[in-house]
Amino acid sequence: MSARSAAARRTRVRALAKINLDLRVLGPRPDGYHELRTIFQTISLADDIEIAFTPARKTTIELDDSLAIPDNLIMKAARLALEAARVSGRVEMRLTKRIPMGAGLGGGSSDAAAVLLALPVLAGRHLDLPKLRAIAQELGSDVPFFLLGGTAVGIGRGTELFPLPDRPPAAGVLVTPSVHVSTAQAYRDLSPRLTTESQQNKMVSFQTQAWSAGWNTAANDFEVVVFEQHRSLAVLKRRLLRAGASAALMTGSGSALFGLFRTAGEASHARESLEGERSFRFSLMSRERYRKMWWRALDKHSIGRIWPPQSRYAR
Repeated sequence: MSARSAAARRTRVRALAKINLDLRVLGPRPDGYHELRTIFQTISLADDIEIAFTPARKTTIELDDSLAIPDNLIMKAARLALEAARVSGRVEMRLTKRIPMGAGLGGGSSDAAAVLLALPVLAGRHLDLPKLRAIAQELGSDVPFFLLGGTAVGIGRGTELFPLPDRPPAAGVLVTPSVHVSTAQAYRDLSPRLTTESQQNKMVSFQTQAWSAGWNTAANDFEVVVFEQHRSLAVLKRRLLRAGASAALMTGSGSALFGLFRTAGEASHARESLEGERSFRFSLMSRERYRKMWWRALDKHSIGRIWPPQSRYAR
C-alpha cells in the first residue's frame, strides 16, 4: 500500500474457503435460478486481505491484486459498504489469493464478505446484520454464508441460511485439479433428470444428513453430470476413498474435491498418496473459531465480542 495512507486505519483479515458437505438440486425456480438444499462449511484454507481506510471527502478504491482478477467482487463490495454506511474515504486493499479460483470453494464470495465485515468497522460506521446480508445477497448467492461461518443449511438459492451445530473436528484433504467445470452447463445437463420423485427422495436424504453428524447419506447432485464430462474427477474421488476418507465429495459444481479423515496423520498420509495433484490440508472451521478469528483481526478497531463486529470509532 502507498505511503500516502500512513495515517489510515488498517487491518489484515483472512477470508476462508467453504466446502459443501451436502448439495441437492431440486428443480428450476420462477426467477431462473434452481432450488437448492445444501450444507455449507467453512474451512481453514484462506485468502489474505489487507485493508486501509482514510476518511476523505471523495471515495476512491484501489486494489493491489497480483492476479488481476477481472470485475473483482471486493471492489464492488467496498463501494456498496461505503454507500450503505453513508461515508466517503480512500480505501486501499491488497489481496493475496490462496483459494483456487473457479473450483467451488467460494473464494471470491468470501473475499467480498470479508470486506463487508471489516470496512464499516474501519470507517467508523455500524451496518447491522440484515443490512449486510442484503448487500451480500446482491453480490452473489454464496456471499451471505460468509457473514455467518461454521456449519449452516442453505436453501432457496443458498441465501436462506440456518445455522447448524458445528460438526465434530475433522482433518481434510482438498484436491484442486486443473479442470474447468462450467456451472451453467452443469445445471443444463442436470435439469432433465430432476423429477418430482427424485425431489422427494432428495428431501428425505438431505434432512437425514442435516440432522446427523455422520456422512452416510452425504451427496452432491452435480457429481452425476460433471463426472460424465470429466472422468478424471471421478477417479480422484475414488483415490480419496481408497486413501481412507470417511467421506469424499466434490464441492459446489466443482472441480475441487475433498476428503475427510479421522486424524491429521491419516490426512497427511492420504495427501502423500496424491503426489502429482495440487492438494491442501485443511480443518473444519467452527462458527466459534470463525468469530474469534474476526474479533482478533479487528481488535484494535472494534468493541466487545459483538457480531457483526462494531467500530470503536462510531459516533
